[in-house]
Amino acid sequence: MKVLLDTHVWIWWLLGSERPSTPERRSLDRVAAAGGCHLSAMSLWEAQMLHSKGRLSLDRPFAAWLRQAAGPGVVAVLQLDVDVVLALERLPRSFHGDPADRLIVATAQAYGLPLATHDRVIQTSGVIPIWPGPAC
Repeated sequence: MKVLLDTHVWIWWLLGSERPSTPERRSLDRVAAAGGCHLSAMSLWEAQMLHSKGRLSLDRPFAAWLRQAAGPGVVAVLQLDVDVVLALERLPRSFHGDPADRLIVATAQAYGLPLATHDRVIQTSGVIPIWPGPAC
């Protein structure tokens, strides 16, 4: 199983937040152990924005955390490329006003991956398969 992690799921999972649920966290751990967790490059930027706004508290300098959180063995970072931009072009104009979320969904589409997200707009849109994880 392979999955693209939405920014918030990636951060919650790595920081040990109460979200995601314990069963979802265990599923993410299993997928990661098999090398199946992927991340849009856009999520790196979102993490930096959250940190710069004081909304991402870390136990170490941001640069050290980011290198480890996006490193091999944790996630495979998927770059913004032509296929992602073309997938972005195919999204309905009415889908999600947040450009970062649009790029993350387009990345999932371009790479044929389900998306692990708690974003209700994305979950109910029907534009991308949502990774269920058990008991999510």
